[in-house]
Amino acid sequence: MTVDVEQFVVANFEPVRRALTVALGNPDRAEDLAQEAFAQAWRRWASVSTMDRPVTWVYVVAMNRARREFRRQERRDHVTGYAAPATTDTEGNVVTSVALHTAIEHLPPRQRAAVVLRYLADLTVPEVARAMDCAEGTVKSTLHSALERLHIELEEAP
Repeated sequence: MTVDVEQFVVANFEPVRRALTVALGNPDRAEDLAQEAFAQAWRRWASVSTMDRPVTWVYVVAMNRARREFRRQERRDHVTGYAAPATTDTEGNVVTSVALHTAIEHLPPRQRAAVVLRYLADLTVPEVARAMDCAEGTVKSTLHSALERLHIELEEAP
C-alpha cells in the first residue's frame, strides 16, 4: 500500500513537531524545522516514500538542520561574545507527567535529544545515531547516562 505525501504529513507532522519541541526546548523552532523537513520530504517523495520508515528520514533532516543552525549560532556568539538565553518548553501537553517533563528539560541538550528520539519518537538506536550524526555506541552511552540522570532526578522529585 502506497501512502501519498499528504497522508504521510497528516499522520506524522504533530508527533514530529512534539518530539522536536521536547528535544530542542523551543516550540517555535520545532514547528519551523518540522515544516522544513516535511517540505524536503515532499520534494523527494519518490525516494523517501520507498523507505521502510520515512518518518525517520524526516527526523534526521530536522535534527541535522537544527545541529547546523546551533553550530552557526555558537560561532556567531563566540565572535560577538553574546550567549542567547536558554529557552525551555512550557507546553504541558507534550509529556503527561510534570516531574518527567521537568527532568527531561534538565538534561543536557545531547542527552535530551537522544531520549526524545529514542523513546518519544520511537526511533531505533541506529536511526537515532543517524539523526544525531554519531556512532551507535555514542547513542547507547548517551542514553545510558541520560536514563541514570533521569532516575536520580525522579527519585528526588516530591
